[in-house]
Amino acid sequence: MNTDPIADMLTRIRNANVVSHPTVEIPSSKLKVALAKLLKEEGYIVDYSEKADGNFKTLVIELKYDESNKPVISSLRRVSKPGLRNYCKAKNLPQVMGGMGIAIVSTSKGLLTDRKARKENLGGEILCYIY
Repeated sequence: MNTDPIADMLTRIRNANVVSHPTVEIPSSKLKVALAKLLKEEGYIVDYSEKADGNFKTLVIELKYDESNKPVISSLRRVSKPGLRNYCKAKNLPQVMGGMGIAIVSTSKGLLTDRKARKENLGGEILCYIY
């Protein structure tokens, strides 16, 4: 069974948040590392690192919680799926929660947030919404 790697990553993060795990381990890929980098830049996670397990690399993500131990990420939603891709031009990029959340967009210049993609006038595939 070939599953969607981004959906798998988002599900693992969502599940770890529900049970308040400090970290989550995910099989690594360039796309997942780029997504983790964006999450760190936007302040949704504390940090991420890659560790080698023999021939495979694992991405370790340190999740972020507020003072009352509630997760910073309240929702992760996959938008573009393998069965139904969702593309958008720069001027039509959505604002998630009125600008409170972010949309991750896969552009010709790599993964960008909706704000950065709008600023650089780049459209692309909307991977997910995070808020």
